[in-house]
Amino acid sequence: MISVSGVSMRYGSKILFEEVATTFSARHRYGLTGPNGAGKSTFMKLLTGELEPQRGTVVRPRKLGVLRQDQYAFDQFRVIDTVIMGNQRLWQALAERDALYDKADMSNEDGMRLGELEGIVGEEDGYSAESEAAILLQGLDIADELHERPMAELQGGQKVRVLLAQALFGNPEALLLDEPTNHLDLESIHWLEQFLTRYEGALIVISHDRHFLNQVCTHIADIDYQTIITYTGGYDDMVVAKTQIRSKIESENAQREKKIAQLNDFIARFGAGTRASQTTSRRKEVERLQTTELARSNIQRPYIRFVPRRPSGKVPLEFEGLAKAHGDLQVVPDFSAVINRGEKIVLVGRNGVGKTTLLKALLADAPDQPASPDDRDAGKVRWGHEVSIGYIPQDPTGLIDKGTTVVEWLHRFDPDAARQEIHGLLGQMLFSGEDGHKPTDALSGGETARLLFCRIMLQKPNVLVLDEPTNHLDLEAINALNVALQKFEGTVLLVTHDQDLLEEVGTRVWRFEGGTITDFKGAYEEMVGSLM
Repeated sequence: MISVSGVSMRYGSKILFEEVATTFSARHRYGLTGPNGAGKSTFMKLLTGELEPQRGTVVRPRKLGVLRQDQYAFDQFRVIDTVIMGNQRLWQALAERDALYDKADMSNEDGMRLGELEGIVGEEDGYSAESEAAILLQGLDIADELHERPMAELQGGQKVRVLLAQALFGNPEALLLDEPTNHLDLESIHWLEQFLTRYEGALIVISHDRHFLNQVCTHIADIDYQTIITYTGGYDDMVVAKTQIRSKIESENAQREKKIAQLNDFIARFGAGTRASQTTSRRKEVERLQTTELARSNIQRPYIRFVPRRPSGKVPLEFEGLAKAHGDLQVVPDFSAVINRGEKIVLVGRNGVGKTTLLKALLADAPDQPASPDDRDAGKVRWGHEVSIGYIPQDPTGLIDKGTTVVEWLHRFDPDAARQEIHGLLGQMLFSGEDGHKPTDALSGGETARLLFCRIMLQKPNVLVLDEPTNHLDLEAINALNVALQKFEGTVLLVTHDQDLLEEVGTRVWRFEGGTITDFKGAYEEMVGSLM
């Protein structure tokens, strides 16, 4: 169990939360939610002990599993050892024991200490530690041959999964996971969901994946109104309950304000007359009814709408014999397809199977895109009549020029657009007031993602190619993107591990598995059903 009592945090005039008192109990799984900037990561650091609260106390159990965010901190260690480090008491005992065994001459004191250390290793199940760590790694798709390699040899996504295994190792009494599904493919996410639903300690997880929160969580701890309110159920249950509570409070306040206005009117008319005693009682009633002002909600909902400037031809894209290899590895095999206007194709498969490679091969000489002939080895690709493309890559680094402002950067994509239109688009994506003049050098990951969507809305393409577009978006923005893609009348190619997007947006699936690509002409859920 983790107990929080009277905790407050503020930065300057900005209050994140005030006098928070809550408990996270064993056998309950809590999703910690709130928009970007609400204080989720700050609160998580308070729970782990990385930060001390400005006021209040946090009581935590001895065994705490924490998902580390620094991918490079363990580069000099073996993968299997990095996982075992999740149990610090065991790891320290193993390290000290090995150092003693390496001694040429061992004293009596060393022998006694070895006995103590062997006792700790036994208490912490150290003799089965490597096999248990291997099982976790296998579940997270870290191949056996990588277990003995140093962490420095792994790719970024693989490192994240090893660090996730580290957090899960050793049966901690509480688990604190900050964005655990980042860089995980769907199979790994499903494995993690099953693991966490069996977990018997207290789980607290930050995630921007609505489906994951609905599948895993028994409660949602929502940061809003400068406090943390806990709701029973998953994310969708929280949204319904929160809306009802907010509506009820606002309705009650409106009724009180109406009653106060009537009482004040009576006081104004009869305050100096023969009914002075009645006006006195009404003044007291006004004081009693005086509305307590609600803390303002910090939720901000972006408005995303994709409207093509003009429709494409009936067949915006067709290709045959498309191929791309990386060295001796054939990533995209001999693949052919015809895409009709309005189709929304989702690309699914484990990390590293070629989804991004296929998109780049299609875009190698596409309209509105820089030529990159090296991205395709073979095949004929024909983009159709009047096609215009909006593309967001998996890694947008370098797409937004430095040394300019948000408004200036966006305006260059349509110099004829009125400044009012530019500021209107920015406002839709939560760049309010002076944010439009913010230097592009200072943009956060979430702001970068939202600005790229502004560019697409300004350019009005009829084909969208989106590679992991939910990276750095909060839940409100992801939900807005989901609705916008469903309503979009153009064509979509989408890579995502967000299951709600897959199920609710996709009308056709390209499935990558075993070195082949299967073209399923139907929705994602239909494809899954056909495989069962």
